[in-house]
Amino acid sequence: MSPIIYDDEDTADRSEPDAHGQAALLLAESILHALVETHTLSSAEAISVIETTCSVKIEVAERAGESSKRMHESLSLLRQISNSFKADLT
Repeated sequence: MSPIIYDDEDTADRSEPDAHGQAALLLAESILHALVETHTLSSAEAISVIETTCSVKIEVAERAGESSKRMHESLSLLRQISNSFKADLT
C-alpha cells in the first residue's frame, strides 16, 4: 500500500483514519456537548440533530455513489455520538 504524501512531507498509511475528518467530528461532538451543558440544547435535541445528520449522510452517500462500507462506518460513528447523549437521558 502506498503512503499518502502531505504538504508537510509527512506520510500516513491509507488504512489510518483521515485526520481532517477526525478533527471535524471531534469538534462537532464537542460543540454539541457544550450546547447541552449550557442548556442551549437538550440531550434529546442533540440526539435529533444527530439523527438528522444520519439521514443526510445516507442521502448524500447514495447520490455520490459512496461505498456501503464507508457509509456504514460513518453512521456507526454518528450512532456512537448519539449513544453518549442517550446515556445522559437515563
